[in-house]
Formats: sequence, C-alpha cells, structure tokens
Amino acid sequence: MNTYQRALKTWGKEPQMLQVIEEMSELTKEILKNINRKKDNVAELIEETADVEIMLEQLKCCYGIKDAVEKYKAEKLVKINQRLDEWEKTHDRAAS
Repeated sequence: MNTYQRALKTWGKEPQMLQVIEEMSELTKEILKNINRKKDNVAELIEETADVEIMLEQLKCCYGIKDAVEKYKAEKLVKINQRLDEWEKTHDRAAS
C-alpha cells in the first residue's frame, strides 16, 4: 500500500477529497497574491504547488483514474502543441 492509499484508508475518502479542494484554494490564493499584489511569494507557491500535486495523486488513487488522466493529458499536450505550431506560423508571418 502506497502513501496515498494509506492516507485514504486512514482519513477517509470524503475528508481527503475536501482536502484536495482546500489545497487547490490555497494555491489559488497564492497565485492571486503573486499576480494582483506583485507579492514575492515563490516559497509559498512552491509549498502550495507541492501540496496540490500530492492531493491530486490521492484523488487519482481514490477514483482509480491515474492511467486515464495520463492518457488524456498526453492527448491534450498534442493538441496544445498543434495550436502553438499554428500560432507561431501565423505570428511569424505577421512579423515578416
């Protein structure tokens, strides 16, 4: 049993899924501080990003969706790359 499974077993699905939301909210707050208030909070961004990544791993474990998420993410990255290629072609021509 890995750490994510142990956390889910120990603290339960619902509390851990609520924790996912809480950690995402804390990261959102730090991003907003950085952008809106020009706050130098890189340490907080690092901490909250790590917390969110840990909780997202628990979420994937909880719902058994890790492989499906990885597949979807890979497909999404292909689409983003295609859009970037098109954007660069359009903007390279505009700059010429």
